[in-house]
Amino acid sequence: MQAQAADDAADLSSLIQDLLELMLANDSQDSATANSNNILELALAILEMGDFQQRWDVAKVLTQLGSKAIPSLIAILKDEDAEDELRWFAARILGELQHPDAIHALVELFQASQDEELQAIAATALGQMGTVAIPVLTQMLSCDHTRLLAVRSLAYIRTSDTITPLLTVVEDSQAAVRTAAIEALSSFHDQRVPPILLTSLDDVAPAVRRVAIQGLGYRPDLCAELDLVTRLQAKLYDLNIEVCCTAAVALARMGGDAAVKQLFTVLVSPHTPIPLQLEIIRALIWVETLSGLECLQQALNHTTSETLWQEIVTVLGRVQKPELTTAATAILLNLLSSPHPATKINSVKSAIALSLGHLGCLQATPLLTQMLDDTDEFVRLHAIAALTKLDVIYQ
Repeated sequence: MQAQAADDAADLSSLIQDLLELMLANDSQDSATANSNNILELALAILEMGDFQQRWDVAKVLTQLGSKAIPSLIAILKDEDAEDELRWFAARILGELQHPDAIHALVELFQASQDEELQAIAATALGQMGTVAIPVLTQMLSCDHTRLLAVRSLAYIRTSDTITPLLTVVEDSQAAVRTAAIEALSSFHDQRVPPILLTSLDDVAPAVRRVAIQGLGYRPDLCAELDLVTRLQAKLYDLNIEVCCTAAVALARMGGDAAVKQLFTVLVSPHTPIPLQLEIIRALIWVETLSGLECLQQALNHTTSETLWQEIVTVLGRVQKPELTTAATAILLNLLSSPHPATKINSVKSAIALSLGHLGCLQATPLLTQMLDDTDEFVRLHAIAALTKLDVIYQ
């Protein structure tokens, strides 16, 4: 009666609350009640007429109704005149129901819709269903039209049961399919995956090479066995700059002096593009070794780029290991007290001040105090900020 009254008054928020309470009452009786048809009718009305938040809330009611809601939700999916958001919610709820009857409806939506966003929602919904959807998705891999979306759906299902079907498309003619499959496989520590990633390092498509590098980057445990430093350093010279930058990050994940040496060689090369040099500078910090800091110190004298100088002094301030903060501070203090041309650039001096503050070493106090007399206002302000931070740490 309360729900009907809220419906008559067009009070959708109260109506949703009443429906949720009715569902709880039904659950407590552990059986279907005569109210279920009315609840479904009212919930669907809210789904069609409500705003985004109201639709989000009433989705909980429809999910609790289970298989009873499936025919109506499928009808919404198939209605080409229905608004996109409404169909989005219908697909999402079907995915949460994880019912076999919903699978074929979502597959049909794959095939019939030209809306990429709606197709993506259907893919996500299928992925939400878990292992029950794997057989259907595996069949979809055989069709050119549905293969990519099937791979993306399988990627949502975090179970090793998807490895076998995904392996069947790692050499697909579509680069997007290969990329999606290899990216999904990279999340599994399965012995069948590393050989695929190594082979994909030489794929003709840059996107495939990039995700293969990313996948190997998360396997430092295989570094020695697969000689990953050697394999990855070759990708620092790739024709695609994004692939090169990804390789720099992956090498940093490998760690060790061998990786640092390879990164430094490319960093100081006069032929290396600035974006890659910036990525390598960050990578040398992520390695978190003294040799990485030493390479950055040497790089300050090997380059004449103001952009690189500023990036180096900035990342030095991000060192977090206690055993490295003293070394990072020493590099910055030596730079600041030297005749290096970077010390004549206000933006670099400001970055040095901020980094010294982040590092928290009190030995920086004298030079920061001298910076309070700098002619540039921003340098003075950053020096004050650094000294303030040092005082907080000191206390």
